[in-house]
Amino acid sequence: MSTAARHIRRVVAAACGVALAVTLTACAGGSGEASGDGGTTDIRFIQEWPVADGFWIPWLVAKDQGFYEEAGLNVDIMTPPNTSATMQYLGTQQADLAFTTSVDIVTARSQGVPVVGIGTYGTNNNWGLMTTSGEPIKPDELSGKLIGTYNDAWSNAQLSIMLGSVGKTINDVTLVTADSSTVPLLVDGKVDAITGITNAEGSELQSLGKDYSISYSKDYGAPDAPVLMLAGNSQWLDEHPDAASAFMTATIRGLNWARQNPDKAVDIFMAAYPDAQSLDFTTLQWEATSALFGDAGVEVTADDLKQSPETWQSLVDVAVTYGLIDQSIPVSDLYTNSALGE
Repeated sequence: MSTAARHIRRVVAAACGVALAVTLTACAGGSGEASGDGGTTDIRFIQEWPVADGFWIPWLVAKDQGFYEEAGLNVDIMTPPNTSATMQYLGTQQADLAFTTSVDIVTARSQGVPVVGIGTYGTNNNWGLMTTSGEPIKPDELSGKLIGTYNDAWSNAQLSIMLGSVGKTINDVTLVTADSSTVPLLVDGKVDAITGITNAEGSELQSLGKDYSISYSKDYGAPDAPVLMLAGNSQWLDEHPDAASAFMTATIRGLNWARQNPDKAVDIFMAAYPDAQSLDFTTLQWEATSALFGDAGVEVTADDLKQSPETWQSLVDVAVTYGLIDQSIPVSDLYTNSALGE
């Protein structure tokens, strides 16, 4: 399974799993206990996918360089057993914190799962339509085109928004669904364009020696909200505010170290997960991911990861309009900036 497929298809997998998380919450065996030996605090940090990818680099660095230990934390970077387990683990207190997506949080919370966003991972929506031609393809050029995509509601919603901005609908294109990654469909000339994000499909294309252009959905009416997020179990956050703050501080420290030392950061990832993906892919993926936080020479601060009610409201509105959730939910239920020094 390619990294490219993981982060877009993750949405539909989570939507299938959050209902189970609601059921399990009442009977969860985990106590959410977070006290370790020697005055340290144990944190169970569940990831978004069963296979490691370059997005994990900031916390791998923070652990490798001892930043968590210096903050009094013992962080267990947990790999979920399947694609729908992240919200289940977090919602049932089998994990304390999670790496997930903004849409996962919206869909989970709409079904009563006690999870909230605690920090953004990147500053904007980097999803769009990719081609290997020199110029980005525009929505008004899509009629009759073959589009490689994934079988999830969020990809369909963003594509529908782009088409709607020029008076077209999803019925004006032909969708070709990828089981794993859309990239081979484009490389093999089976489609005219693919859906994806710059630091997944984009990096995969580059690792194959393919230049690509992208038409961003945010430029055609889609919410400019980060795709990826850090999240926490609401009860755990209430009970361990200092540990949550220490985790975010140390993670930001790891992020800055990795941005300043990209080659060493990639080496740390490859040493931890040598079989997850290629060195070229990881190098390009971290370069593209790092760019989501701004210029390399500018230090990322807690303020850069803070969430806004306006961004969350835009996600809720789209989620309702395109059927990702049944009805609107208060944005105050979806996030907290407390761990970032609100």
